[in-house]
Amino acid sequence: MSVHDETKFFKPIQRTDSEVSVMLREVIAAMREKGHDPVVQLAGYLLSGDPTYITAHREARNLIRGFEKDRILESLIASYVDSHQL
Repeated sequence: MSVHDETKFFKPIQRTDSEVSVMLREVIAAMREKGHDPVVQLAGYLLSGDPTYITAHREARNLIRGFEKDRILESLIASYVDSHQL
């Protein structure tokens, strides 16, 4: 079996809550600068996976695509639960 016939496995980069938080702050700031509603745009992106919901302004689209959507959702939910002491 040649090297080209073998299946290669890649592990996603594990991001911390603080990394997700920093990224979201930057993405949200870019969206606000362009006059977009960050709640609507982020919801559209997270539900559809369509990166065009995120502005390319200040590289926000490239920045958010560096994170798995599942990880972003986990971080958002954890933050909500923690801040509301649920």
